[in-house]
Amino acid sequence: MIATLAQEAPDVVAVSRTGKPIIQLEDVSKVFLTDRLETRALNGIYLNVNDGDFLSISGPSGCGKSTLLSIIGLLDRCSSGRYILDGYEVQGMKGKKRAELRNRTIGFVFQNFNLIGEMSVYENVELPLVYRNVPHAERRVMVREALQRVQMDHRENHLPSQLSGGQQQRVAVARALAGKPKLLLADEPTGNLDSKNGEAVMELLGELHQQGSTVCIVTHNEHYNTLVKRVVYLFDGRVVDEKTNI
Repeated sequence: MIATLAQEAPDVVAVSRTGKPIIQLEDVSKVFLTDRLETRALNGIYLNVNDGDFLSISGPSGCGKSTLLSIIGLLDRCSSGRYILDGYEVQGMKGKKRAELRNRTIGFVFQNFNLIGEMSVYENVELPLVYRNVPHAERRVMVREALQRVQMDHRENHLPSQLSGGQQQRVAVARALAGKPKLLLADEPTGNLDSKNGEAVMELLGELHQQGSTVCIVTHNEHYNTLVKRVVYLFDGRVVDEKTNI
C-alpha cells in the first residue's frame, strides 16, 4: 500500500500497515551531547503498541520515560534506530511532514494542562483545529463532541481559572481528542492533581480506551499501572520488564 503522504514527499517511506501496530520502535536510542559528555537517555528500545491499546510507560525519575514519549510523539528524534508510526517511517522525515503526521495522528495531554488563560474552554479546545484550517462549522461540531466526551460541555464558556485542576485536565483531554487522533499520549496526566482528581482522570482515560482510543501514558505511580492494559518498565534507558493486566 502506498500512502498519500508518501506520494507527496519523497523523503517519507511508506510501510504496509497490514497486521502492523500503530507504533513500532526497533533498537531506538537517544544520545545527548553536552560539554563533551555523552549521555545515553535511551538505549536499544524495542516497543510495539497496537491500535486500541492502553499502555503505561513506567519507571523511576530519570529513566527515560519522557524522552521516549517525546520521540513517540514526534517532538524529538531518536539518535539511531527505526520508528514506524501509523504505517510511516518517520526517522528520515522532514520537519513539515513530521508536523503534519503528528497533528493528524497524535493528541497530547500534559501534566501542566497547558491551557491558555485568556481563552474560554471552547476556544482552548478549538485552537488546534484552527491551526489545521478546519472549517468553522466542522470545528464547532468537533469541539462540542470532544467536550461532551469528557463531560465538560456545560463549561464551554468558562475560563481555565474558573475550573478545578481536574476539570482543567478534562478540558486538556478534550483538546487532545478534538482532532480525532489515532493515538493519545499523556505525560504524567495526574501529576498536578490530588488523588481524587487523579483517579477521575485515569477513569476518563480508561473510558476513552474502552471507546476505541489508543492511549499511552507516562507515570511513576504504580497504582495507576494497575488500571491500564499493559505496563512497560524502563530503567537507565532500557526496557527491563513488561506485564499485561487481565
